[in-house]
Amino acid sequence: MHRNFSGWVGMGRRIRAFTLIELLVLIAIIAVLVGLLVPAVQKVREAANRMSCSNNLKQYGIAMHNFAGRNNQKLPHGGKMGAGGWDWGDDQGTWMVYLLPDIEEENRYKVINWAAYNPVGAVLGNAAFNGGNGFKTLHCPSDGDGADMAVSNYAYSIGPQCNPGQCGYEPFASWCRPAASLNMGYTQSPDAGNCWNISEVRGIGCRTGGVQTSLNSMTDGTSNTIMIGEVLPLEHDHSTWSGSWAHFNGGSAHHGTLPPINYKTNKTDCSDPARTRVNWHIAWGFKSNHSGGANFVFGDGSVRFLAQSIDTRTYQLLGCRNDDMPVSIP
Repeated sequence: MHRNFSGWVGMGRRIRAFTLIELLVLIAIIAVLVGLLVPAVQKVREAANRMSCSNNLKQYGIAMHNFAGRNNQKLPHGGKMGAGGWDWGDDQGTWMVYLLPDIEEENRYKVINWAAYNPVGAVLGNAAFNGGNGFKTLHCPSDGDGADMAVSNYAYSIGPQCNPGQCGYEPFASWCRPAASLNMGYTQSPDAGNCWNISEVRGIGCRTGGVQTSLNSMTDGTSNTIMIGEVLPLEHDHSTWSGSWAHFNGGSAHHGTLPPINYKTNKTDCSDPARTRVNWHIAWGFKSNHSGGANFVFGDGSVRFLAQSIDTRTYQLLGCRNDDMPVSIP
């Protein structure tokens, strides 16, 4: 006698298909698991990106101190003054150019002929100098915009200075000329980093005039003075062209602390009114794609993440190198 074992396996266990309800339940369970897993993966990825960004800034901080050690404590400057005043045609580069030998980019630095007129401007079109590929410390991995361009996510701090100095027109302009009651340690902001002598420089950076600050000029203490911070280059109309990281008038040469951290225009069109001259205060602030704040490297080389909720007065005091006011970093 033969038995039909079709549909049976093992010790009497029968194979059957899932019912529609069971499939729907299974799909719902998978959807919930994916919903829980994806944010966790994104959180881990962002933590890694933030750490990588912090490491980039740490390298710049070390490079700054190496440069200062070779130059009597002086820090890199922007363009220089000619005999007849400012010469816009003689591009001497930004702070990033001078640090190339100290961030493992010496081959780019060697392309520059410093004996020639307009040494940096002459090589902006040279791929050996300006190619963004392989320039690891140029970009923050959290900012995908411009990742394939020779633009930078890091900028010198000019501190609480107006951009470009039309203090009456932009938001946060009161911090350009703070009331005496605010006790800020400075009374008026000079123009956009267009500084002709050291007394005009509020922060560390200066895009023009060839004025050099120094580690010694941070009389508030190197640990209390912002040196370099994160930026989003495509929000800055001086950062949207290839090579803006090296050009003295590019966006990496001048960002300030007047706008709150991560105060974004969300504009990537340089013709947009939000990015015209009278609104440069907004576009030229420190900002990132990190949640809740941005990374900064201070004068002592330490890297700190400042929350976008930081008290405005505290932020300005950290941006100013010589206000002689006590400040504590939250």
